[in-house]
Amino acid sequence: MSVDTNWSVMGVTLSADVLFQYHRFSLYNSPFVAHDEGRAVDLYPEDEVAPSPVAGEVIETKRVRAPPKPYAAEHDWLLLIDTGDAVARLLHVEPSVAAGDHVAVGDPLGETVRAGFFAPWVPDHLHLEYRDPSANPYRADGSMRLSVGVAVEPLAWDGTGTVVETGETWARLDSPAHPEPGEQFVGLANGGVTGAETPGAVDGGLPHYDGGGLLGGAGDGASDDPLPVTVAGDRVGTASGRTVAWDDVTMFANGDPVTGLALFCARDQFGVKLVGEGVDLAIGESVTVEIS
Repeated sequence: MSVDTNWSVMGVTLSADVLFQYHRFSLYNSPFVAHDEGRAVDLYPEDEVAPSPVAGEVIETKRVRAPPKPYAAEHDWLLLIDTGDAVARLLHVEPSVAAGDHVAVGDPLGETVRAGFFAPWVPDHLHLEYRDPSANPYRADGSMRLSVGVAVEPLAWDGTGTVVETGETWARLDSPAHPEPGEQFVGLANGGVTGAETPGAVDGGLPHYDGGGLLGGAGDGASDDPLPVTVAGDRVGTASGRTVAWDDVTMFANGDPVTGLALFCARDQFGVKLVGEGVDLAIGESVTVEIS
């Protein structure tokens, strides 16, 4: 298979060379069925032009109708690329390639589309899945399990921080800070501690999407025994393998309810991201997050 992935009957592992083209990724931070059990990944490019995460021949580019949202385009795009042992299924990019074209890892695929498939606080990104060549490429489910070929360092967090970036429906805190921007991927630590017995990094929309993931550590596929998942010292769910079922929790920022935390893995900058229509925080404001 092409150098971008390591494929087996158990699934696909994305290499470090592929992932380091993007400044963030998430396997679980999505409400859509394609992401169940980490069978899809959202890749966040540095700018609006998306580099290809795969090598192969373009099979089809298809414009598809997207859910109507006031902040989003009316249509999205589906790209199918034959990588040899599997078919890569990509979304959210208006293609600059066409059927019959051959692409290499890093080649530009086109510009990202702000699609109605994701919430207003989600930045533009490229969605990637892999299908067996015999599988229906148009279904929303049925993709192979994905793994990431990079270590994700879990960062401890005490539930506090200062707002450093905002949008209409979100605010990002300065904590926990990335220790070495650009050098490695980091995520929010399960349990709020790090060390040799790493508990892994929590991924997903907490608690506003159906579930999340635990990348690295004891939960990442090593065992199906239930493993408690905690954030900033508060229990938020249970991991079976690397998939997390959230508990019935509510998030508060300085006493006001918010939709939740958007959790991801990043290599450029980090800090907890609070999301929701009710987020009303200003840059420079000190914030304490409580979980009920």
